[in-house]
Amino acid sequence: QVQLVESGGGQVQPGGSLKLSCVASGFAFSTYTMSWYRQAPGKERELVASIANTGRTNYADSVKGRFTISRDNAKNTVYLQMNSLKLEDTAVYYCYATFLYGYWGQGTQVTVSS
Repeated sequence: QVQLVESGGGQVQPGGSLKLSCVASGFAFSTYTMSWYRQAPGKERELVASIANTGRTNYADSVKGRFTISRDNAKNTVYLQMNSLKLEDTAVYYCYATFLYGYWGQGTQVTVSS
């Protein structure tokens, strides 16, 4: 049974930091590209960052220099370190795994508010 379980969301003030985690099970984690997507109210889901099985990373322009994606294959976990958070980063953040198939997590809410 495939599972992706996100955690680490919450409420933070502008300029603050959060670190999201996504623990995977039920598939060969190390072979999959892992990504973080987000969806704000009334908007399309968008790619935030991805990390390939090679370790190569990719970021949306809106988060470059502020967010860092990483993975620990020994722990079947992908992380998203988010610094210098802005109001517009408020969204539900989803973990996504893709290789032969695509799997989504249930999402974790991130709210940036003063």
